[in-house]
Amino acid sequence: MGALELSYCTFGLTELGILDAIDAVGRAGYSGVEISFHREQLNPFNIDDDALAVLRKRLQAAHLVPACVATASHFFTPSRPHEPSLMSLDLAGRKRRIDLIKRGIHFARRLGAPLVTFGSGFLREEHVSHSSLDPRVLLLESIEECLREIHEDEDITLLIEPEPGMLIETLDQGLALIEQIGSPHFKLHVDLCHAYCSEKNYPAALAAAAPATRYLHVSDARRGYNLRIEKDADDLTFDLDVAAKLVYFPDTADYLLVDRDHPLYFCDAKPGLARRRRIEALLGQAGVTKAPRYIDYPSLYAGTSALDDEIFTYLISIPGLSYEVLERARPVIAHLRGVRGRPLIDRMVANTLTGIVHFHEIPGEGTLDFAASFDALTANGFSGYASVELYHHVESWERALRESQRHLAKFTAASCQAPRLRAPARPSTI
Repeated sequence: MGALELSYCTFGLTELGILDAIDAVGRAGYSGVEISFHREQLNPFNIDDDALAVLRKRLQAAHLVPACVATASHFFTPSRPHEPSLMSLDLAGRKRRIDLIKRGIHFARRLGAPLVTFGSGFLREEHVSHSSLDPRVLLLESIEECLREIHEDEDITLLIEPEPGMLIETLDQGLALIEQIGSPHFKLHVDLCHAYCSEKNYPAALAAAAPATRYLHVSDARRGYNLRIEKDADDLTFDLDVAAKLVYFPDTADYLLVDRDHPLYFCDAKPGLARRRRIEALLGQAGVTKAPRYIDYPSLYAGTSALDDEIFTYLISIPGLSYEVLERARPVIAHLRGVRGRPLIDRMVANTLTGIVHFHEIPGEGTLDFAASFDALTANGFSGYASVELYHHVESWERALRESQRHLAKFTAASCQAPRLRAPARPSTI
């Protein structure tokens, strides 16, 4: 049986300076802390080795283990997280991300952290427009370049973190990538919220992934309104039992919501006969019997609101479309969620394989089964840190820090008891 220790991610404490964040984690009773890059709190381009020595001493004084170094997704351009990625078509962009991960390796070396984590990134419009270039090949080459920064006898491991909507989205995809790379310094980072979003049977998936898993992110989540955004095309398919669809029409920049209860067409001008026929055909194909309502797009509220964080997190998870298309969809999503009136959709929007919303909730405030999740992992060989990641709760960090520790402590203790789920046998290379 494995064992779990709790840590907390500094990305959820960015209203504090990095030293104060470390102290806060120590006072809250955690045994470890994840050191996350951040443009203001901890910018690796501004930190020299003397500053890292101070940071290491503060960790020791707070009796905290540096569980992992996270090469933050939001670092370069906060409005476009994960960009540029390790599979950006522009070599300069890939090199920027590679450099950031290499700086994470240097931080790990200086701080005594054994792990450095990152994500694959999303398929973007540039990949769709250049289909002859294989983004997976670019990702593999970039990871191999990062791995060359680690000395063969060094106790530092790079981790891939599958995330909803990304090229590497599921745990099986992460495991396949690890097997293809074939390095003892490259393993899996499991985010429980992501697994809940992406795996139909997440305890079983966690059990299967446990032997290759070296680190956990922990947060809660709940079911939402699953909505895909896709361009109009001849090969569009619909399964409204899985997800509604917001169809984008490039020639007019209009959107059609294909939903059984609320078929809506958002437009700048009343559609012509050909477009109305196309709308009818798409709704008929999806089995929608209600007549569509036409919504004047310019009348939609496009300002700031309390929904901004939810909608931002949702939109960045949509692959294959330009940021301009996604930004134009923002007022549409806000309208559906009731930004200036009664919501047509009373649940948070999701773009996941299961309909669970990729929005990190404080543990205990969602519906994730922590007992089953932790038991599935520890029963199948995982031992290590489970780090609470709550970047959606920065403003309420004190409550998030306190309540997470209180809720999770009983499960991490229980996870070392009797196993609940065994994994199937996996190849010995993993």
